[in-house]
Amino acid sequence: MSVRVLIATRSFGSTSPKPWDVLAQAGFETIRADLTQKMTEERLIALLDDVDGAIIGAMPMTARVFEGAPKLKVVSTHGVGFDHVDLEAAARHGVIVANCPGANDQAVADLAIGLMVCLARQVVPANRDLRNGEWKNYQGNELWKKTLGLIGLGRIGRAVARRAGGFDMNVLAYDPFVDARQAEAAGTRPASFDEVISSADYLSLHLVLNDQTRNIIGKKELERMKPSAFLINTARGGLVDEDALYTALEAGKLAGAALDVFSEEPPLEQGLLYLPNVVATPHIGAHSKEAIERVGVLAAQNVVQALQTGEPVFRVV
Repeated sequence: MSVRVLIATRSFGSTSPKPWDVLAQAGFETIRADLTQKMTEERLIALLDDVDGAIIGAMPMTARVFEGAPKLKVVSTHGVGFDHVDLEAAARHGVIVANCPGANDQAVADLAIGLMVCLARQVVPANRDLRNGEWKNYQGNELWKKTLGLIGLGRIGRAVARRAGGFDMNVLAYDPFVDARQAEAAGTRPASFDEVISSADYLSLHLVLNDQTRNIIGKKELERMKPSAFLINTARGGLVDEDALYTALEAGKLAGAALDVFSEEPPLEQGLLYLPNVVATPHIGAHSKEAIERVGVLAAQNVVQALQTGEPVFRVV
C-alpha cells in the first residue's frame, strides 16, 4: 500500500513544482484538500483518514483531530508557526510535528521594513487619494537615524536588523534567549523590554505566540510608547491586545500601526481595519514566490524524512 500525504494549504507548490517533486520522488501519493470550504474539525478528521502524513496551513490541529486520525504519523506546518497545533495531543498519539524555520525569514523581513516605509511616508492614504483624483501634500517621516525596537531577535528579527542598517537606524533589541554578544553581532544593542518599548520610533514584533507572549503588547505597554511611534506586527496577531491598540490609535496616543496578522483571521469585524493610521495586509509576510518554494520543499522533506527514517529535518515534538 502506498504512503499517502494530505496537502492542506493553498500555497504548497503554488510557485514551483519542486515541493511536489520531493513527494513524488519518494513515491508518495498526495491528496489535496478542497480549501474553498471552511475547514471544520469534522472535515479535517475525514481528510486525515487513511493518510500517513500531512502538510498543513493555519487550520487548528486539535486533540480531537489527532484522536480521529489513527494512521497519521507526521504533520509538518507549511511555515514556522505551530501555535495552532496541540503538541501535547500529537505527542500522546505518537505523531511527529515538524516546522520550517528559516525558509521564509527574508520575505517576512522585507515586509516588515516595507510596512515601516508605508507608515512613515503615508503611502496608503496618498495612493488612495491620488486614485480618487485628489492631489494632496503628505508630510511623512524618515526612517533614517530613527530608533527601531525589536521584540524578538530570532532569524527574522536579525534579518530586519540587517535591513535597518541601510537606513542608519539605531536598533535596540529585547530577547531573553539571545545573549549580548549575539545581539551585538546582529547589529543591535541589547536592551530591556521597557527600554525597547519606550525608546522605539518603530516597534517591530518577532515572537512566537504562546502563553507567555500572548498580549505581550497591551494597554500598559502601549501607554509607554511614544505618541509619535509606530507598531509593526508581522509575527502573530495574538501578541497584541487589539482592543487596547484600537483605543490608543483612535485617541492619538500612538501614531500608527501596520498589521499583517490578527488574533482572528480573516478579521471579519475588526475596527482596526478602518482606522486611517493603520496599514493592514492579509497575512502575506511569508508569501514571496521564493519563500513559498523554500517552505514547500522543506515541509515535503520533513514529511518524507520522518516517514522514511523516523526523524524530520526540523522537529518540534
